[in-house]
Amino acid sequence: MDFIQKAIDRAREQRGHSAPNENRAKPSVIADSPATQDIEYTKTRVVDVSPARLRQHRVIAGLQDDQRAESYRQLRTQILHQLRENNWRTLAITSPNSQAGKSLTALNLAISLSLEVNQTVLLVDLDLRHASLMDKLGIEAEYGLIDYLEGRVALSDVLINPGFERLVILPSRPQKHYRSEILSSPRMQELLRDIVNRYPNRIIIFDLPALLDDDDALVFTPYADTTLLVVEDGVSQRADIERSLQLLSGTRLLGTILNKVRD
Repeated sequence: MDFIQKAIDRAREQRGHSAPNENRAKPSVIADSPATQDIEYTKTRVVDVSPARLRQHRVIAGLQDDQRAESYRQLRTQILHQLRENNWRTLAITSPNSQAGKSLTALNLAISLSLEVNQTVLLVDLDLRHASLMDKLGIEAEYGLIDYLEGRVALSDVLINPGFERLVILPSRPQKHYRSEILSSPRMQELLRDIVNRYPNRIIIFDLPALLDDDDALVFTPYADTTLLVVEDGVSQRADIERSLQLLSGTRLLGTILNKVRD
């Protein structure tokens, strides 16, 4: 497992950025190009999240004055290259254990991808027991994925645009009791076909639970084109990483992200 140490060393070499300028009174959210086509959401709920809230919860991929966003732009470039080269459109993100930062990685990556011209992104929160995407954005979701899967609401009632023009989130609300079989149910299969086929230029990111916490991620990863594994520097144990790689051996593993690298 020498690749873990090599990944740590490589990540540290690339950390040449400085801390964001906290003295700026009005941080701004940007798009990568002014030549964007306006999207008008008529059914999807639109909630503008303040830059202060984004910064507070380290959702920094769209903040113009935060130099840390460059790391996500670099990650975006690498991932887009692989997705387009292989004609992949669905990406699952997981980690060996919880608290590795996979949900924050998924959210920042989704934002960064959505800033690409002619690129739309759907981020689906499938961490059903510990759904956290809406909490990071400070948005209260009236409905979640389970509400749709159980037929209580239409899909349009669940979707949320968090203020980034080409990004839509399909949120979940934390579920104390549910069966992982719902992730492979006919209703879920129908949903996957719908969201994949509706917009041919859309990338879909699934924020999955940690691999070693329960079987949810294992149930779902076969449905994604490729998977990204997030490991935490100095915390994720070698045995857990090895076990996670074994569990993912039957899937297309896009790569491993070393997160929370310490100086």
